[in-house]
Amino acid sequence: MLVPLRPSNEALLRARVPRARRAPGRSPPPLLNLRPSTDYPSGMELPDLKDDPYLKVLRPLVEAYLAFWRIDIRHIKSLRLTPSQFDVIATLGDTEGMTCSALSAQTLVTKGTLTGVLDRLVAKGLIRRDAMKGDRRCTKISLTAKGDALFRKTFAAHMAFLRPFFERALSPEEVDQTRALLLRLRDSFRQES
Repeated sequence: MLVPLRPSNEALLRARVPRARRAPGRSPPPLLNLRPSTDYPSGMELPDLKDDPYLKVLRPLVEAYLAFWRIDIRHIKSLRLTPSQFDVIATLGDTEGMTCSALSAQTLVTKGTLTGVLDRLVAKGLIRRDAMKGDRRCTKISLTAKGDALFRKTFAAHMAFLRPFFERALSPEEVDQTRALLLRLRDSFRQES
């Protein structure tokens, strides 16, 4: 049975981009790399969830992520940190520090958010910014003694908190297999961007 697909919702998504961000004479960038519906055959058959092995992975993957995220964020907040602050502290822990661009690449914090997160961590006395020798435009971010103590306390506590969830679900061998499969799936999606 063929069911016609609805036209792309790209126009609806574009309309929701705040007008203040638009540069005069330029259209906003697409929110997603959506292909127009004309790129697909008009009589395309909708897949049946029972028959498509890849669609069977989609919902459990998203549900697993959301379940993890809810538990993870609740525990991080109990440590009196935001998820972004924890991410920066955990990334800087046990390092000599790193540049802003390296830190941005290593964390899940967006570049636009990172500066504000760093400002708040400096204000709390947890990190410091130092000009790099030979290039004053480049800044090295590193933990202070107070930040390192917080890293040692919170990172260990957070890993101890999360470990039972993984141990309950996966054997040590399955951990390696799951990691490899998730990385392969991540890399497949990254090829589109």
